[in-house]
Amino acid sequence: MRSVDWSSGTWWQQPVRAVEEPDGGLSVEPGAGSDLWRHTSYGFVHDGAPALLAPFPVDSAVEVDFRLDWTEQFDQAGVLVRVDDRNWVKAGVEVSDGQPQVGAVVTREFSDWSVAPVPDWTGREVTVRVSRAGNALTVRARVADEPWRLVRLAPLAPDVEASAGPYCCSPSRGGLTVHFTAWRHGPADATLHPEH
Repeated sequence: MRSVDWSSGTWWQQPVRAVEEPDGGLSVEPGAGSDLWRHTSYGFVHDGAPALLAPFPVDSAVEVDFRLDWTEQFDQAGVLVRVDDRNWVKAGVEVSDGQPQVGAVVTREFSDWSVAPVPDWTGREVTVRVSRAGNALTVRARVADEPWRLVRLAPLAPDVEASAGPYCCSPSRGGLTVHFTAWRHGPADATLHPEH
């Protein structure tokens, strides 16, 4: 995997603030009420969360690292893969019901949502990896050098143009700052189930 300069991406939805830090990271403040969701259960469409995107071709992968140091309901960060306003995937860590949850939302006109609690990830650096191969996106996540956890397998047609990169949002408040520490591109995972 090779590092991607923050300046290589293009903002889809501008944040309130984005500052490159002396350590090479990027601090991003999303706006109050920023969110991504379409229809399911809640009955609304939200299509406004800051995301720094770059082309995401087939047979490539994107990784984003961030410090999990926020605790308010629905605060979230991770990777957004965007085709258009009706077709996208967001994956990362979101605070829900009082604890951080690793998960993904896959949207094909209607959003779905899956989460799993990761309370031991609090205060640590999280890596979210999305690999695009064939007709699929494979989402994995981990902290430090722990084994990758498979978060989601989702369809994405190989002939579709997509972009991907770090995103964050704060649906229920203002004032969140997410500290992204790295952004990388590289080859797609060779298999869905790596040999142990």
